[in-house]
Amino acid sequence: MDNNFIESCFLIEEVLFITPRKALAFLENEAILVDIREEYFRNGRTFIVKTTINLPYSVLEKEWEILPSDKLLIFADYVGLNSREAVIFLREKGFQEIAVLIGGVVDWEKDGLPLKINRNEELIGSCACSLRPRKRK
Repeated sequence: MDNNFIESCFLIEEVLFITPRKALAFLENEAILVDIREEYFRNGRTFIVKTTINLPYSVLEKEWEILPSDKLLIFADYVGLNSREAVIFLREKGFQEIAVLIGGVVDWEKDGLPLKINRNEELIGSCACSLRPRKRK
């Protein structure tokens, strides 16, 4: 295990959590961001990092074997809820160097980290039940 990675994380109930700023340092090197957001939940936001694997949470249990088990993996979703479940699932499959991005893309954006924003794909609406893309395709 990479001790620098472990020391940069918070360990909560056997799951590693990493702040966006600390995650970026690893992602600029050899770590891989695993974006588990569903397509409709991307809200026009794309992480700008060296390597990203898009693997929606809904297919993780079927397609987890595409993930490299010999790399540092940082899991991201919208705010970090599904990422925790993904990390727990993959730890049971033998993955070791994996962590949850604290706050997901929301905190990543709040910290001003590299992000591509497509305003035409942003979701708008007065409540979650009526969210829709700003411009219909």
